[in-house]
Amino acid sequence: MSVFDGIPFFAGFDPARAETLGRQCVRRRYAEGELVLDFDDPSNDVFFIVSGDVRVLVRTAAGKEMILGDFGPGKFFGEMAAIDGAPRSANVTALTNAEILVVPPGAFREIVLHAPEICERLLRLLTARVRELNVRLFERSVLDLRHRLYAELLRLSSPRKGHDGQAIISPPPFQHDLAARIGCRREQVSRELGAMMDEGLAEKIRGGLVLLRPAVLDRRVRDAMNETA
Repeated sequence: MSVFDGIPFFAGFDPARAETLGRQCVRRRYAEGELVLDFDDPSNDVFFIVSGDVRVLVRTAAGKEMILGDFGPGKFFGEMAAIDGAPRSANVTALTNAEILVVPPGAFREIVLHAPEICERLLRLLTARVRELNVRLFERSVLDLRHRLYAELLRLSSPRKGHDGQAIISPPPFQHDLAARIGCRREQVSRELGAMMDEGLAEKIRGGLVLLRPAVLDRRVRDAMNETA
């Protein structure tokens, strides 16, 4: 059995090479709230999530935070430092108890450079991340607070089973987390969520925040973007 087993990124990896390179890797456990990586950390390992969830964020010297995303099983982070050797550009903290496979940069590069299928997988993933960051940067530049919130809620949601045309975010997001995602204060998020509920666009239920008319939110975001063109 290889340390890479069960991690989608390594699907199709040559078993003999996996056994050899796997000796350089280690699986570590992190407790909820434990720091995995910090900003400017000089390490350059790559971290693959076996179980649990982590949060990636950037923090200013004044302590202001912006959440870049939450990663779960099958996802990975830290590949940028393994590629270019630069210090870490973000902070990563375990949201839950987590098990993570730590792959040294040399092993990571050898795997990617000698396995075309895995190399293409990495390229596609990096491209997807750049596209997502471009969208968020564009939203931050041209949308007001209300429409940035709509866009972020739509990104966090998934279709609500048994309720056609509705979406749900479960568990419900904390208001301070939403504020950190879109660059505003918690009080502003609270006010906008209240307005959405008054308008019949959202409702809180046990275990989730329901978007009652996500198509309306999506149309409003697109209209707001078109108005800036």
